Amino acid sequence: MFIIAGLGNPGRQYEGTRHNIGWQVIDELADKYNIRVMESKFKGLIGKGIINGEKVILLKPLTYMNLSGESVGEAVNFFKIDETKELIVVADDISLDVGHIRMRKKGSAGGHNGLKNIIAHLGHEEFIRIKMGVGDKPAGYDLADYVLGHFSKEEEKIIAESKKTAVLAIETIMSDGIDKAMNLYNTKKTPKKNDNGEQ
Repeated sequence: MFIIAGLGNPGRQYEGTRHNIGWQVIDELADKYNIRVMESKFKGLIGKGIINGEKVILLKPLTYMNLSGESVGEAVNFFKIDETKELIVVADDISLDVGHIRMRKKGSAGGHNGLKNIIAHLGHEEFIRIKMGVGDKPAGYDLADYVLGHFSKEEEKIIAESKKTAVLAIETIMSDGIDKAMNLYNTKKTPKKNDNGEQ
């Protein structure tokens, strides 16, 4: 069994914001596999289903981002899964360009409060996370205002594709493991150009 948790904030004002990309990936999975994420449990909304013959729990914490670990921790403890292999957390990442995806088997929170709280509740950093690039905040912007803002029309098109890619990555993790998924779907960093326009 896998628990797939998408991080976000509850409330209509947060729908479609950069910070809620994790929830959007859960919605994408739920639509594809006809899973209703409607049951109130573990301080969140859950849906039970089957993906490629494997039982899954889709989880959208309702604790607000900074307390995501309360919800994820409860679900992990209840189902007694091996969170180092059977927990997949999807979250936004401002250090990645819009549409880029980066998967990791473990690691620090990288300044993300939702991941930080999950690490605190699990007591370790070893769980699969899928980081969805939402772009760095422009100069002069407040970080909170930026991540709670919405994508532009152009960005929405890119994000729509990246959500589909995230679903493919999750399917690959479940069937073939995280290493295969990272090889296939981790976005390569674009080389920075120097002042002469050379890479």
